[in-house]
Amino acid sequence: MLIIDCPYCGPRSETEFGYGGQAHVAYPPDPHALTDEEWAQYLFYRDNPKGDRAERWLHSAGCRRWFNAVRDTRNYEISAVYRLSDPRPHQTTKGA
Repeated sequence: MLIIDCPYCGPRSETEFGYGGQAHVAYPPDPHALTDEEWAQYLFYRDNPKGDRAERWLHSAGCRRWFNAVRDTRNYEISAVYRLSDPRPHQTTKGA
């Protein structure tokens, strides 16, 4: 079982959380000006790296707050959690 360290509540079981997708995706300044193709690009196309990925998570069965986590897509290990208002922590890149 994956344990996620909520920055507000502390370590909890993954069953208490909901996945929210890639973190740090800026909302378009004028979404009404986008073409259908540009809107689809914003909604559906995300990075899919092998290795560390910044993601949004919701502690739905706890404090009900959103936060970010850096998770390794190769082994699901979470190396950092941080509040939405905080910048992504600097980390050294692990070998493939």
